[in-house]
Amino acid sequence: MKYYAYKEFVKDTKKLVKLCKEYEADTLLAVARGGLTLGHAFAEAVNTRRLFTINSILYEKDKKGSRCEIFNMPDLKDAKKVLLLDDIVDSGQTIKEVLSLLREDFPEVEFKIATLFYKPTALIQPDFCVHEAKEWIEFFWEKDFQEDSLD
Repeated sequence: MKYYAYKEFVKDTKKLVKLCKEYEADTLLAVARGGLTLGHAFAEAVNTRRLFTINSILYEKDKKGSRCEIFNMPDLKDAKKVLLLDDIVDSGQTIKEVLSLLREDFPEVEFKIATLFYKPTALIQPDFCVHEAKEWIEFFWEKDFQEDSLD
């Protein structure tokens, strides 16, 4: 298990912003919950307020559920190029299902995926990524804010 600290996150988010620069997304879409911290930091880095969220539930801590729930679909009818942000593409099931729904609802919009980590065995690969995940990642926002660590 690898602990992913805030300092690493800052450095990697800056790298990801640079990797995605040429895409020139007009809209950012963070996948909650894992992509929320990245979405906020990314939006600050590129100075945009066009940051939306979509919710998905597949994992509970490190336990994978049987199906992916997706809800809170944003209205992207004014978007042309959307950058979908998440912390990791693990199995790829979540991002694949989210992308499928988005393309169905907004066929005229171009979507690209950007993540901090990916696994090469995933069903779908991100267009932009910083690291290959070789082990389970414990992100600082998961580990540092667990109920038992708040004392």
